[in-house]
Amino acid sequence: MQQSVQHSPYIRVASVSELNRKGRLLIKAAGRQIAIFQIPGAEDHIYACNNRCPHEGYPLIEGSINGACELTCNWHNWKFDLASGQTLIGGDRLRRYPVCVAGDDLLLDLSDPPLAERSRQILDNLTEAMPEHEYDRMAREIARLIKIGGDPLDAVRRAIQYSHDRFEFGYGHAYAASADWLGIHLEYRAQQGRAWDCTSELALVPVLESIGHMAWDTLRQRRFPFSSGLRTWDSRDFAAAIEAQDEAGAVACLRGALAQGMEMRQLQRDFIAAALAHYQGFGHALIYTYKASQLVDALGPAVMEPVALSLIRYLCNSTREDLIPEFRPYTTALAGWKPAGTRLPAVQSLAGLSISKALEAVGAAAGAPPQALFTVLFHSACLQMLNFDYALDERCHQAVSKNANWLDFTHALTFANALRWATGHCPEKWPAGLLQMACFIGRNSSFQNPVTSADPLPSEDLETWIDQALQAHLDHQYPEYIVSCHYLKLLVAVREELRHHRAAPWRGTLAAALHRMLALPIKRKHVLRVAYQAVNFISKED
Repeated sequence: MQQSVQHSPYIRVASVSELNRKGRLLIKAAGRQIAIFQIPGAEDHIYACNNRCPHEGYPLIEGSINGACELTCNWHNWKFDLASGQTLIGGDRLRRYPVCVAGDDLLLDLSDPPLAERSRQILDNLTEAMPEHEYDRMAREIARLIKIGGDPLDAVRRAIQYSHDRFEFGYGHAYAASADWLGIHLEYRAQQGRAWDCTSELALVPVLESIGHMAWDTLRQRRFPFSSGLRTWDSRDFAAAIEAQDEAGAVACLRGALAQGMEMRQLQRDFIAAALAHYQGFGHALIYTYKASQLVDALGPAVMEPVALSLIRYLCNSTREDLIPEFRPYTTALAGWKPAGTRLPAVQSLAGLSISKALEAVGAAAGAPPQALFTVLFHSACLQMLNFDYALDERCHQAVSKNANWLDFTHALTFANALRWATGHCPEKWPAGLLQMACFIGRNSSFQNPVTSADPLPSEDLETWIDQALQAHLDHQYPEYIVSCHYLKLLVAVREELRHHRAAPWRGTLAAALHRMLALPIKRKHVLRVAYQAVNFISKED
């Protein structure tokens, strides 16, 4: 216990004799409440720690001590080893302070470790919380990082490094939603400027939701390591590897690109081409490619490799709907694309067409400006969302093929948003993208029941309403990340489209559709439906 105090930050806080009489002391120093304990039967063993339990802040001075230097917070039974500083039961680590005795003087070192060391410890703690999805603990660790002046985006960077090889099938909604959550976070910081309130919950929520989603989607997952091969980057080799669903080959190409110092923006065209090579992942391939680009833009080159690796894994594992009968006409339509006809299909009629008929209608207008055809398709997607047959989301006795909810309609719009971005880099991909929009239209046509009356918002107020909805989403009510992230992605996507199409003819339809969607929430669990469909399926088994 005796230590030299020369040239040290130790300060006197109490007398040893007082501690001997009481066994424990609560003192206030440097704006902190500190609990000091003398271990019974070992008077020279003195320990000091924050009085506030790192769990919920209850006073540790009221805790129990045993002879093994174990401190128990009696509110929730969290236990701490005062000698080692380890949390024995619970999660968050306890802040301890070095103790020194000089005669009858009890001295403490209250100085803080360097910022880099404190940040590293917080990020390590955050990583410890992810395998069990300890949401409250993750929130506290992010708040601690913000409090000490650390960059909260470092928490997301660390979470990506932790999670990227735990997604068995690659890039998913957690990363895609993070791009949008971080966009909101960065908007808030930009609006605040130098007056940014780093202690505000508004700064913390987007970071927490990003990391929480990653933790949930990798809950107790082992690692699925990526191969370590490397080959000289070649766009054709990369495309061939993705087409062959050869993850190792595509990863080797990426590692070659990284070795050459290539950045994400230099690989965008290749990822876009791979994402649009098929109608795949029900449009998520392109959506994820767009969001991966945004995620790297927001977080910098430190996350390029894990994000790109995860995206490659997804592209190699995603379903290819153009290989099943329902969407097989897409391949024929793309092969037969000829910029001849220019007559645009009517929005209302297009919204009611089957997949094959919708593809025919779009192909017949291939000679029209692609932006004009995009507008018609986007408008039809808005109309379909407005006319969603909500009874399908509540009905129990129906076939699996009729399982539909609002998320089926959000995909058409978020895909369109990603397509506009993609064609800005690869305008030659308009035919594939427009025909894939037609696939969405055709699939969703059977899930409609035209609304006879709607209560739309005035379309001129739509941007303001969406901004308010995004603000409200910081306190959303959805326990499932998959639901909250779809609402988030939809609102962000349509806001972007509104900013790019100030006089769009679909504004009023979109306003009415959004209003109806948020007024009629998704049914989040279908107990009877699952049971009915299971019994029905098993009854037909051989």
